[in-house]
Amino acid sequence: MISVKQLLEGKRASEVFHVTPDHMVIDALELMAAKNIGAVVVLDGDRLIGIFSERDYARKGIIQGRKAKSTPVTEVMTPNVFTVTPTMKLEDCMKLFSDKHIRHLPVLENGKVSGMISIGDIVTTIMNEQKMHINFLEQYISGA
Repeated sequence: MISVKQLLEGKRASEVFHVTPDHMVIDALELMAAKNIGAVVVLDGDRLIGIFSERDYARKGIIQGRKAKSTPVTEVMTPNVFTVTPTMKLEDCMKLFSDKHIRHLPVLENGKVSGMISIGDIVTTIMNEQKMHINFLEQYISGA
């Protein structure tokens, strides 16, 4: 099975987008819209202190009547972040996504965020791997 490190090496966009505790929700939303992503990590220096997603804004922002321009991201972020390491297998990440009902996992390497994977990344990677296996088997069977 493929590792998180292999998935990250195959991703086109490897930059980890983040905000800091003093950013307002609107800043995070604008960054997410500009980069077409569903979540950003919240970093205090190099230290991961949370993750902010579209779901966080919907549930802790909009529904509770908070204004994006005046609400610090720390008030609506998820503070206890599940993370993975580069050596973890995608199978284990899929279990985390499913068991914890989450869609994004920051990758920690030596205590610092080195990447971010989403459930979509895993689905795409697995589909591509299956296509390669099918092509190999088709070529094997046809004698090509």
